[in-house]
Amino acid sequence: VQLQASGGGLVQPGGSLRLSCAASGSPVRMNVMGWYRQAPGKQRELVAGFISGRTTKYADSVKGRFIISRDNSKNTVYLQMNNLKSDDTAVYYCNVAVEDWTLYPWGQGTQVTVSS
Repeated sequence: VQLQASGGGLVQPGGSLRLSCAASGSPVRMNVMGWYRQAPGKQRELVAGFISGRTTKYADSVKGRFIISRDNSKNTVYLQMNNLKSDDTAVYYCNVAVEDWTLYPWGQGTQVTVSS
């Protein structure tokens, strides 16, 4: 499986971005995919994910601001990010969101920078 994240960029605080992650290769478990991020000097963290079917979970820091969605027909997962804050600055990746499940190889991620 190859994971290709895109849609990042430079945005001002309070702005919005929509990230996409396209999966290709072997069949992908779309119903358990999620979004992670890694800020400089910090560990990678899960920010949003599907844990089964349409059930979702979000990190407390993004609840009410980020929305995860997916298009199974396109093997693509999306992350709508609203009211962005400087703390959201990180490289964003997609991968399996269920704890202790085997992860796919990490893609390159997409950089999100929130700055005025």
